[in-house]
Amino acid sequence: MLLPSSSRHLILLLLLNYVDAGRVLWKIKERARDLQLQDARRHLLGRTVGGHQLLRHVREGRIHQPLDHFNRRDAATFPQRFFVNEAYWQRPDGPVFLFIGGEGPIFQFDVLAGHHVDMAEQHGALLLAVEHRFYGDSINPDGLKTENLADLSSQQALADLAAFHQHISQTFSLSHGNTWISFGGSYSGALSAWFRGKFPHLVFGAVASSAPVKAKLDFSAYNNIVGLSLTNGAVGGSEKCVAVLREAFAAVERTLMGAGNVSQLALDFGCCQIPEDPDDKIELMENLAGIVMGTVQYNEEGVLMSIGELCGLMTNRSEARAAEMGAYGRLVQLAQIYRSTFEEPCLDVSHEKTVKDLMDTSLHSGRRAAARQWTYQTCTEFGFYQTCEDATCPFSGMLTLQTDTRLCPTLFGVSQHALPARVAFTNAYYGGDDPPTHRVLYVNGGIDPWQELSVVRGRTEGDEEAQTVFIKDTAHCADMTTGRATDRCTLRKAREVLSFSA
Repeated sequence: MLLPSSSRHLILLLLLNYVDAGRVLWKIKERARDLQLQDARRHLLGRTVGGHQLLRHVREGRIHQPLDHFNRRDAATFPQRFFVNEAYWQRPDGPVFLFIGGEGPIFQFDVLAGHHVDMAEQHGALLLAVEHRFYGDSINPDGLKTENLADLSSQQALADLAAFHQHISQTFSLSHGNTWISFGGSYSGALSAWFRGKFPHLVFGAVASSAPVKAKLDFSAYNNIVGLSLTNGAVGGSEKCVAVLREAFAAVERTLMGAGNVSQLALDFGCCQIPEDPDDKIELMENLAGIVMGTVQYNEEGVLMSIGELCGLMTNRSEARAAEMGAYGRLVQLAQIYRSTFEEPCLDVSHEKTVKDLMDTSLHSGRRAAARQWTYQTCTEFGFYQTCEDATCPFSGMLTLQTDTRLCPTLFGVSQHALPARVAFTNAYYGGDDPPTHRVLYVNGGIDPWQELSVVRGRTEGDEEAQTVFIKDTAHCADMTTGRATDRCTLRKAREVLSFSA
């Protein structure tokens, strides 16, 4: 069933997904989506196809999917939302470009803006976007209660895609002459690759941008890449920048561990409350690290600041005031910039509030934030816990695997001891970072911490080669957006390669 789409959905653009935790990092990603929306609106202003504004070509639909594809006795279903854009489609044999939703809602701009849409215009493709089960509007009432989350998994999501393929093929009278290409970024990028791997008869090829196809319980390599990216002179980093950051975080840690005035520290960083409880101290440290992590992950996307701007703040000695501040004072200033940019009166460091928010099973909460659902998937399938116990981490050793995984038993009754086996099964099922996938184009950025769990080098498997595009000086999912005048030369060239490959 297809329904007219209305302008009320012009609120967010989801090209980037939430593949990590942390209150501040989560908010930085939400801001990234808002900025993409603004870019998409500007891009679409005045554009028409066939005499109509592009928005009028988009239709919204629902398909009733089985809650459990693998249990024939269970007849329960849920409504899965999707969007269709026929503006560029060259009937009847034009290709089909499928944008796969990840751990968040989809919006009509997923078939109106982005590099995959630019390629659809070039190749005369039918554009589709389908929402992931248990996210956005694709949630049953009471679906977020723990006992109902058992039907939330990547395996079920891939089965949804297969059923959706059949539905669209019947609706539009498609044939084998219509070549399907899937697209996704971050977690949905992994789904794009896995869809091609598990259902090669349904999808001819796939693009997987910044796709963590390897599950990893202790993802300490994330912060290792953050540190390396902050030393990369090509994007404004330096060894001195990382050294000052280490010094600043060490000073915060010493104070939190009892060697200083915690009340003064809370005042310095504008905390909403004094972090006296050990859990709140960890929450503060995680939020401060999240500011730096978000800067690296979304470098030059205008979300907060660039690596060059952050390192300039941490190392600039040209001003007398900056010279007096020291490493700790510069980290304080960085936190102030974050709060000012995000218009937050104070920095919330309450771990109790974090847990309370994640225990909210209301549909309103699930549609808005999706943190509960994604946390469940990290506990049951992927891990992805960005720890700091490795010596290469530029932050604090307070961010441990033990503290990151304690939410699993608290929220979902999933034992911490069960996590390694669950992650191992995911890698056995999909192939880890050596998946048996052909005609998949893996795209990664050189300063993106998620490259560590993706496929970054081509390899020969039989007569087929895994194709890769590595953009040495770009960040997470940078290739997925419509081109801008400010894009780096390497990114522009990468998009040309992607367009040719499609």
